[in-house]
Order: sequence, then structure tokens, then C-alpha cells
Amino acid sequence: MNEGLKPLRLLPAGKGYIWGGERLKKEYNKSLDIIPLAETWECSVHPDGMSLISGGEFDGLTLKEVLDRNPRYLGTKSDSLPILIKFIDAARDLSIQVHPDDAYAREHEGDNGKTEFWYVLDAEEGAELIYGFEHPMDRQRLRSAIEDGSLEKMLHHMPVHKGDMFFVYPGTVHAIGKGIVLVEVQESSNLTYRLYDYNRTDKNGQKRPLHIEKAADVLNMKPVNIIRQPQRMVRYYFGCAREILCRCEYFEVERIQVTKGFSFSVFDTSFQVLLCTDGNGGLETDESNKPVRFDKGACIFLPAGMGRCHIIGECVLLKVRC
Repeated sequence: MNEGLKPLRLLPAGKGYIWGGERLKKEYNKSLDIIPLAETWECSVHPDGMSLISGGEFDGLTLKEVLDRNPRYLGTKSDSLPILIKFIDAARDLSIQVHPDDAYAREHEGDNGKTEFWYVLDAEEGAELIYGFEHPMDRQRLRSAIEDGSLEKMLHHMPVHKGDMFFVYPGTVHAIGKGIVLVEVQESSNLTYRLYDYNRTDKNGQKRPLHIEKAADVLNMKPVNIIRQPQRMVRYYFGCAREILCRCEYFEVERIQVTKGFSFSVFDTSFQVLLCTDGNGGLETDESNKPVRFDKGACIFLPAGMGRCHIIGECVLLKVRC
């Protein structure tokens, strides 16, 4: 383990997309001067929105600047931060969209593809999202449905409840519906191809661009199978309960409900990220004289090799590692 490593508290970049709301400010302590506030990029080195360090020797630097100066913080598995973690508040429906895979994105866009995982923090009664096609599609049928306004009828609509999880593969047509607040863990990418945006306009009266041909290039046109919530195994320990929510080639997401305390280690192989979705607590390490305090909405980057960590308090955390 590396001596002298300390947790890095992160401040997010905010996005004021037209479908956003106010819940991230009111419920998750986001003090960004953005109206509406649609997304906060909590852990990001993407050039479209970089996290900042809050406090300590790196105060005010971007996370990218710190990692460029200290590549060992990433661990032995990665030479760049491969993930992006967000809070999303959908006060209105998001556009109907799709993301490319790595091969297409790197060839045509010079960026990563976008595999993503959603963990629903809250959902209003009747909230739903779009996930996949209900009927077989091809390019011509897709164009016709967009032109005549029947695309929504071709899509699979899913009811959504607090605690639901969805893994969104590249090529899957999808849209988060209004009334949903969630955490998104994804590849470090900002590639979205819009198919349909309800003919709405932004604050300047302009429609947002569509990307129909590129979307058609990457879409999975087959009907979606019935989507069921995955079986979840909660393991109970003295002071906490833990469950793996998602594990894929890019990241692992674990949910931890802390009632008294929770200990874990950050090894040399990879960094870890903590996101507090409820409650508050403190993070103790072998190098710290006092706990790093955190509240609901806080995000903390733990450099690879930091060693033994201990969480105190009553809180719910998502722990992400690669």
C-alpha cells in the first residue's frame, strides 16, 4: 500500500438540459447555479464536464489534473479513468436515444462507446422508461415512424419504482421518463444519438438536433425480451448490509447500507468511488487523524493503494470500482 494517500472529495460539473428539475439541489445538496439542473457529473474526467477536488492539497484542481500528475491513483488496471458517475433528475421525459459501442464510437467519433447502468433512487407514481423496441424494426420503418409520429408506439415502456436497476447495452433504444431520479454509472463518454425529442424547443426556441442515420447504424432493431428485475442477494454483516447491483467488463457497483460501521480495503490494482445516496457519515483511513465527513449527495474518490478504510454513521453508499 502507498503511504500518504488521502480520499479526494469531489465537486460535480452540472448540466442544464431542458428536461431537468430542482430535486438535485433540494434533496442531494447540489449548490450549482444552473436552472433547471438535469445532471451532475460526480466523478468525471471527460472534457465535456470535469469534477473538481474540494479541500486538501489539490483543492480547486480538476480530477483529471490530479490523475495526470499521479497516475498511480488509478491503479494497475487503467491508464485513464474509464467511468463517469452521474445523478440524473428527469422532471420531463428525456429524448428517445441510443448510444454506440466502443468500436463504432472510436472509429466515427474518436470517443468511447457508452455502456451504462441505472439505479433508481426515486420514481413518482406511474413513472416509466423506454427500453428497446416492442416490434421488429428496420431503417425504413424507423424513418417512417419518426416522420409520422408513431415511434413511441413501437417502443417498450417499462414501469419504474424506487430501487429498480437497468443495464443499458450499447445499441438499445431508451429514454428515462419524467418523475425519475437515478444514479447512472457509465463508460467515460458523452455520445448520444437522438431519434426523437417530442418536437420541443430549448430556451432559444430551437429544436435540439437529431442523429437518425448514426442511430440507425448502431441500433438493435430486434424486439426486446421481457425485462425483469435481477435477483438480488443481500449479505448482512454486523453494522451493514451489502449487495452487488451490477458487474460488467467496465465497472462493478455495490450498494452498502451502513447502520453502525463498514470496513473495506482499496488495493493497488484499482481506485474506488463512494457515492452517498442517503444519510451521512464519516470515512476513516489509516492516514487520517479525523474522519472525512460526508452527507447525502457526496462523492469521494479513493486512490488505488489507499489501504484500509472504515465508514461510520448511518448512510447508504454506492461503491464503484473497476
